[in-house]
Amino acid sequence: MSPITLIKIALRALLRNRMRTFLSVLGIVIGVAAVITMVAMGEGSKKSIRDQMTSMGTNAITIMPNSSRRGPVQLDASGSTETLEEADIFALRKKAVFIKEVSPVVTANGQAVVGNNNWPVSLTGISAEYLKIRNYEMEDGIMFDDQIDRMAKVCVIGQTVVNNLFPEGDPIGKTIRYKNIPLKVIGTLKPKGSSGFGQDQDDVIFTPYQTVMKRFNANTEIRTIYANSIGEGYAEQATNEVLEILKERRNWTKPTEPFRVRTQEEMIQMVTSTSELLSIVLTAIAGISLFVGGIGIMNIMYVSVTERTKEIGLRMAIGARGKDILLQFLFESVIISLLGGLVGILLGILSAQGVKLFLNWPMSVSFTSVIVSFLVCFATGVFFGWYPAKKASRLDPIEALRFE
Repeated sequence: MSPITLIKIALRALLRNRMRTFLSVLGIVIGVAAVITMVAMGEGSKKSIRDQMTSMGTNAITIMPNSSRRGPVQLDASGSTETLEEADIFALRKKAVFIKEVSPVVTANGQAVVGNNNWPVSLTGISAEYLKIRNYEMEDGIMFDDQIDRMAKVCVIGQTVVNNLFPEGDPIGKTIRYKNIPLKVIGTLKPKGSSGFGQDQDDVIFTPYQTVMKRFNANTEIRTIYANSIGEGYAEQATNEVLEILKERRNWTKPTEPFRVRTQEEMIQMVTSTSELLSIVLTAIAGISLFVGGIGIMNIMYVSVTERTKEIGLRMAIGARGKDILLQFLFESVIISLLGGLVGILLGILSAQGVKLFLNWPMSVSFTSVIVSFLVCFATGVFFGWYPAKKASRLDPIEALRFE
């Protein structure tokens, strides 16, 4: 029996029980749509996080003491009580071959006040190189030079700070009071949006790091140093070089590392691996509905075989082979599954766009997920339709004709 004939017979059989066929198709539709939506959600989240973290600097390197603090108490987990110093900045700038820019980061917490407006924002002390490391760009005004403007009471601010402290107009040349110390605004930054961790990158006030250390914190402690490598392929060399230079300055001989050096790529991989795990879990949960839809197909095919036992016996009596009967029911199962898959793919794509539009969640429907979903539907039809079809093909024609 030709495939065309088998398809026609299968379609006629399915159309005789429209409601049953519709419910079987519906189970596959829901399963496929759920899988595509969940995969799109996971892929969209992963891509969004990677893009946002890349905007923070693709070659960025973070250097911190290899210890942690709880309040005023330092918890030494590695035998290190070392702290970063301004001299480390100068050593890295002078000796490092695989490092392009270096900037310390020191912070002070408080309220920024302009007239009747105030805004809770951290004051961040940096060097001018920090902007290149973290991909900030000036929008208006100038950037301070930490070598010339040492301890100068000047600042550069992000757009969130501009919107909250200077809603009436241009902030250049005006003064922000921070802990009762005036800071003159000499520049504004172009908007960057949120980081991969949800942090507002525009909610910043930058000032020379010596200003924060001496005028606000009254100490010389540097918590973090940011740097960037000379290129994307040099992160490992840059990391090793940084550790060597810092240990050389201290004549470090202990087996433990005095500092933690993390690259941006490591942080991206850490965050995306978590996102991938979440995506797998969501897809597996959605896949359960597809499995349930497949069981529904098997159930319907069993019922169909039982109802059409006499029809099967009559076909066999007039010359149909067991192979023809098997293919007939298998075609019915595959048609149900593929029809549900096509509708499910369309519904999944529309659902992904709806989530993106109304919930503002990053979604990314990949061509691969669509193809895989279609192939899974075909496999589902074959897998769950095979046993009922095999049972039908093994019926004895005489017994089938006598079936009541």
